[in-house]
Amino acid sequence: MNTFEDILAVLEAEFEQISWQREPQGLYAPVDYVLSLGGKRLRPALTLMGCNLFSDNILPAIKPAIGIEIFHNFTLLHDDIMDKATLRRGKPTVNVKWNANTAILSGDLMQIEAYRYISESPEAALKQILDIFSQTAAEVCYGQQYDMDFETLTDVDESDYLEMIRLKTAVILGCALKIGAIIGGAQGIDCQRLYEFGINLGLAFQIKDDWLDVWGDERTFGKKLGGDILCNKKTYLLINALQRAKHDDAAELNALLTNVSMAHDLKIKRVTEIFNRLKIKELAEEKINFFYEKSLHNIASVNVSDERKTNLQILAEKLLQRSK
Repeated sequence: MNTFEDILAVLEAEFEQISWQREPQGLYAPVDYVLSLGGKRLRPALTLMGCNLFSDNILPAIKPAIGIEIFHNFTLLHDDIMDKATLRRGKPTVNVKWNANTAILSGDLMQIEAYRYISESPEAALKQILDIFSQTAAEVCYGQQYDMDFETLTDVDESDYLEMIRLKTAVILGCALKIGAIIGGAQGIDCQRLYEFGINLGLAFQIKDDWLDVWGDERTFGKKLGGDILCNKKTYLLINALQRAKHDDAAELNALLTNVSMAHDLKIKRVTEIFNRLKIKELAEEKINFFYEKSLHNIASVNVSDERKTNLQILAEKLLQRSK
């Protein structure tokens, strides 16, 4: 069995062999730039770990794993345009380093490249894998649309938010694991259990991301803290704060959300103080643990030996405790 670190080493060696020095460079250079920033490589690692859960041979899953990582980075490119983000993994976003048009077109190319790599899945399972991947790609778009819709809606509740992050974030983790499991020869029920493991892990992962945006360490988080607060993003934190706030806290929070002239650092400070008074930090931590425990239940029900499950269980715990 391969550890997460073993899997990452395999992936990095594969990514180093891919050359994006192609013409036109105005199209390919941003792709090279984005993929060279690294990131966690979580999704391709889950693809290989899903395969390794059922098979000692992970080689047939490597190309699909790369395709999933390229697709994930494509979504980040377009998200950064829509969010007007300036930093990604501590570096300027493509829309800043180049421009929005370049980010759109290079992102489009990355989506095409993702399908090219996914199509190198084992032929016997190719249609099933393409169907799963295409459904997931569509669901990620649904999630992004809901996220944009939330910007103008005033009645977004926790269940709305959880469905949005399930579609925008969690389904691709579930997809990665399920595709890996299929390539590894898993039976249908185990593929679904592993998919649910990925969904619950993804929900915990995204709420932790919301948490880190407020209470994380900027030196390790890779982007400026409080970005969600500045753009009034309806995160798990803000949605619950709006529901919990009463009297003075409610009035102050609503005033902060409508204030367009306040200094950024001051707004972040005051919203964070309200979050702290309302114990939103603790509430988010409870929800993260809730989904983490569900993910452990999902992996426990997969029909392989407990020893083979260990690396995925360790990874889930590391993601829960992460600082970036």
